Amino acid sequence: MSDLTGEVIDGRYKLNRIVASGGMATIYAALDLRLDRQVAVKIMHPHLAQDEKFVERFIREAKAAASLSHPNIVAVLDQGWNQGGTPCVFIVMELIEGATLRDYLVEQGRLSIEKVLPIIMPVSSALAAAHKLGIVHRDIKPENILVSKEGRIKIADFGLARGALLGSTMTAESSVILGSVSYLSPEQVQRGIADARSDIYSLGIVLFELLTGEKPYQGEDPVQIAIRHVNDRIPAPSTLNSAITPEVDALVLRATDVNPDKRPVDGAAFLEELRKLSEKLDPRKRQLSLELDLPPIPIKSPVRERSKTNRKEKTVPSPEVKKESEVAKEKKEKPSRKVSPRVQRNRRIAALLALALITTAWYVFAGPGSKVQVPSLAGYTVKDAKAELSDLGINLEVDKEEFSEDVAEGKIINSSPAGGGRVDPNGVVSVTVSKGKERFIIPDLVGLKPDVAQSLIEENKLVVGEIIEEFSADIKKGLIMRTAPISGERVKRDTSLTLYISKGVEQIALADYKGKSGEQALNELVEAGFEVDTKYIFSEDLPAGAVVSQTPGSGEADKGGKITLIVSKGTEFVFIPNLFALSEAKAVAALKDLELKVTVKKVGAKKNKVVTNIAPKVGSKVKRGSTVTITVG
Repeated sequence: MSDLTGEVIDGRYKLNRIVASGGMATIYAALDLRLDRQVAVKIMHPHLAQDEKFVERFIREAKAAASLSHPNIVAVLDQGWNQGGTPCVFIVMELIEGATLRDYLVEQGRLSIEKVLPIIMPVSSALAAAHKLGIVHRDIKPENILVSKEGRIKIADFGLARGALLGSTMTAESSVILGSVSYLSPEQVQRGIADARSDIYSLGIVLFELLTGEKPYQGEDPVQIAIRHVNDRIPAPSTLNSAITPEVDALVLRATDVNPDKRPVDGAAFLEELRKLSEKLDPRKRQLSLELDLPPIPIKSPVRERSKTNRKEKTVPSPEVKKESEVAKEKKEKPSRKVSPRVQRNRRIAALLALALITTAWYVFAGPGSKVQVPSLAGYTVKDAKAELSDLGINLEVDKEEFSEDVAEGKIINSSPAGGGRVDPNGVVSVTVSKGKERFIIPDLVGLKPDVAQSLIEENKLVVGEIIEEFSADIKKGLIMRTAPISGERVKRDTSLTLYISKGVEQIALADYKGKSGEQALNELVEAGFEVDTKYIFSEDLPAGAVVSQTPGSGEADKGGKITLIVSKGTEFVFIPNLFALSEAKAVAALKDLELKVTVKKVGAKKNKVVTNIAPKVGSKVKRGSTVTITVG
């Protein structure tokens, strides 16, 4: 894409310099001329702007980020199409001056857990906000995590995000291709399914990379890396960095578990585990809300004063405490029957054994221990799911089938209980199975009136869009000629149909050709689109070749219609010419030229005979086709 630096987009955003450029778009630092503030303008490359799927992904990024209001998510301010100058699709975002987490990693190398937590916790908090609205990022990686110069952490690039707020135009398969393979969860690779737990897996890989300085799987072949994510367990970070504690190892391994049911369920759950880990690493220091503020400056004085106050409060008993101690002392002073320490110990042991026995019995026979954990079945076929549950002693039943734009036909959308839930042994898990994408066949509406077609359109869950009228020589006025999309095509629910309605045959002005040249009339009518039929008759009024009459007459006629022309052959009568002394052959030829029939009578024995008599006589007026008798001798 050519450098657009210096141009003003949408009459508002002046592009000052290129900040970054990728395979899909170029990001410029720009000035909002209307509000006089610095912004970032992301402009899609022109060759991708012709592809509807890329444009939809680009707009989805704007919608996803705009629907979220969180200090650790790059805010989207505007989106549109530049009409005034260079044609382009653009998104306007807040300008983050700084670098990506990838740049930070390259510069710093691996980090300690104390430095990693202020990075991961804001990201987890931002994901928690997205997951709460049902939005899954699906492309968490260091390149999409920004670090501002002030230390603020921001998530960017919601181009692969999915959720109820955003619609669903991209397939799960396409998201796997577009996502970064080193951070893809096993279920994305294997079944094309992604939910909040998939984001946690990707964030777990980022956490691994921050702690160790490298990705868990190395290699140039993306397919091999993807297969390893499915078949292998992520190694413990401590195998590459001995300074990492078992608690940190456990958190990373839990976040990157192959089974999504064993991971934290969403960003909020993962954030809570990170906070507990942070407090455990430094219990003396109360952690501020890192995801909402810049990395905190330690507030030492208030903490010391608070701790001193707490210590003083502990050493000075309150009047109520003294009163209770006096009461206890009085009770001790009362005479009581003494029990030997051995008996007391035996009683405690017996009580503990009884409690353990009761608890174990409840857990095994009535509590959670008696139930079987249900695995995640999303994306499985019913056959594969039955095999999976059969090994666990659980039955499967198909509760219902419904259409899905994301899950392929015959595969499971969800289950009850969901993955991670529990059922009794030999219990039943109900599943919802995808019927595939919901599609309706456009009915054949040709030849119907629009009001009659309306009921058919509604029955097929379609809507009437634009109505266009056109001339037609085949379809009567007011009837449907065709539809767009055409009949028989399979389309989504509520697809808009364009109806083409006949205005009937186009009418063309028709001139009166009576008395004019028949040849001229024929040429002009054919050129105007009429079909012409020419007939010839005798006329005593018009010369040969002139139009005697036409049907229809002057006025308007249907384009392509039939016009009949009656053309004069001239007068019907002729005069008998003087043929005396002509040879028989010449006399016969002359009479036939006048469209007369000839009868020849021969008399005498002369060798060279000539006409000696004509009947009717010379000068007589007769009709063409009459018989003339000539005598030659």
